[in-house]
Amino acid sequence: MWAGRNRWDQQPEPMGEINVTPLVDVMLVLLIIFMITAPLLTQGVNIDLPNADAPAMQQSVEPLVITVAASGEIYMQKHRVGIDQLASSIADMRRQKPGMPVYVRGDAHARYEAVARVMSILASNGVQKVGLVTEPGRN
Repeated sequence: MWAGRNRWDQQPEPMGEINVTPLVDVMLVLLIIFMITAPLLTQGVNIDLPNADAPAMQQSVEPLVITVAASGEIYMQKHRVGIDQLASSIADMRRQKPGMPVYVRGDAHARYEAVARVMSILASNGVQKVGLVTEPGRN
């Protein structure tokens, strides 16, 4: 059968096939977008966490994450703060959400003094429970 118009027929016959080329084009563009944006969705600062054999903790509340980088820089969530600003930031956080869990992510190459100073500031601001974030042990 011919799927077009002729001069005797005013109504064209319907085509029985679907053009999938635009669908494939859209899907490939979406695939590329997701492949590019997926690595950007990781949260926090890139550090080399120490290895430890500890069970994973189950949390239902979003914790406050304080990161100590190898260079000694300190981050609250993703924002860089100075050691002198850390105490006031933690005090503000404790007023807003007193029961918020706090995790400290110390780089494996960070000085122990920097991590201990952060832990001391947390203790002086009334934070009783602090979790230390590590990588699962590799054998």
